[in-house]
Amino acid sequence: MVKLIGEGAKGGPRPSPISAAREIIAQGGILSLYSGLSAGYLRQIVYGTARLGLFDTFIDMFEKRAKSNNTKIGFGERTVAGMGAGSLGALIGNPTEVVLIRMQCDGLKPKEQRSNYRSVFDALARITRTEGIRTLWSGAFPTVIRATATNFGQLTFFSESKNQLKRHTSFSAQAATVTASTIAGFFAAFFSLPFDMVKTRLQRQNKAPDGSVAYKNMFDCFVKVAQDEGPLRFYRGFGPYFFRMAPHS
Repeated sequence: MVKLIGEGAKGGPRPSPISAAREIIAQGGILSLYSGLSAGYLRQIVYGTARLGLFDTFIDMFEKRAKSNNTKIGFGERTVAGMGAGSLGALIGNPTEVVLIRMQCDGLKPKEQRSNYRSVFDALARITRTEGIRTLWSGAFPTVIRATATNFGQLTFFSESKNQLKRHTSFSAQAATVTASTIAGFFAAFFSLPFDMVKTRLQRQNKAPDGSVAYKNMFDCFVKVAQDEGPLRFYRGFGPYFFRMAPHS
């Protein structure tokens, strides 16, 4: 939630994971740290399953083609497999992304403005009923771009790093996996964090009474954040984001 604090301020607060946790607990209690947990589970079930399944499917296709040509797959094929799997998985799982962001942001609002979603399914139903089903695909384009960047960094670099470590080092299987995961986590965080921040801004925003919104689209959000908050804002929270990505990888 570090990236959710300080929106719109160039100087703004610069929270650490500890200070962010303190603020969240002060506003809504320790259970607020787990707000959106049910949405997080559903997101992993839908998006996680889709992207990993698609990645394996694409890799199998490339390996069969390489075998028939008496060659081996390389970084290019792994890149196509990772980016393709990420983009398709993100498109399928975008509704769960929207619900996750809404549930996490709800606890940061004043009590009188909170929606107080009971569960991920309650959030899905209420958002669809009050804002229309298209809202569940709000921010879909930056979500797909972010997933493409994430999986380029995560799946592609993990697969390539593990293959290179196997060929050029005497690492055990466990050591190679941990090392490749760390490398993949860094590149996944580096490539995807700016898009993650932008898609979060787009998915958390609500329409004003006159129907207007703060950000019209992904490009508009990038420009406004860079102008109002500075370009380094895109990498605020990199530390906790990386420590989420590396173990996940």
